[in-house]
Amino acid sequence: MVQCEMCGKETNSPNTVKIEGAELQVCDECAEFGTEVKTQQSSTSTKYSTGSSGSSSSGSSTSSSTGGASGSSSSGGSGGGRRRRDMFDEMDEVAQDYDNRIRSAREAAGLSQEELAKKLNEKASLIRKLEHGEILPSDDVQRKLERELDIDLSAGATPEEDTDWEGGSASGEYTLGDVVERKD
Repeated sequence: MVQCEMCGKETNSPNTVKIEGAELQVCDECAEFGTEVKTQQSSTSTKYSTGSSGSSSSGSSTSSSTGGASGSSSSGGSGGGRRRRDMFDEMDEVAQDYDNRIRSAREAAGLSQEELAKKLNEKASLIRKLEHGEILPSDDVQRKLERELDIDLSAGATPEEDTDWEGGSASGEYTLGDVVERKD
């Protein structure tokens, strides 16, 4: 049985529908909120694949979980228990206390905000906003700060830390129904 990606209800025959640009596998009741999508069963299409190999011979066994335009991890029936990798897995998140790290490292180096800004070739107002936590540093500014102040501003999240809340399903997968509140 497959879970409806909108309400979370178990269904034997999910319908693939497009709802506001996203293709979802939903139950019969939720199918009325979108338009039905005709699916093509092609194992050679790797246009949207995120796999690193890119060859069709090794991708044929995982084509149901990595191929296609669907962004869900349960887009195919034989996806197994593996979580689908995406571009955000390789990206480091900025630490929650980045503002304190920047401020304390700057003060430890004996620099004023203006002096640090001049060394980084940035504006002093940017340093001020970063230290107050008003904005997040861009990747370029983050690298400059880390190099100049010899600090690490990234918080490498592990998959265990990635789950902040529990979903409603027993398998631990989240559906749109776990997150969205319907307005009827």
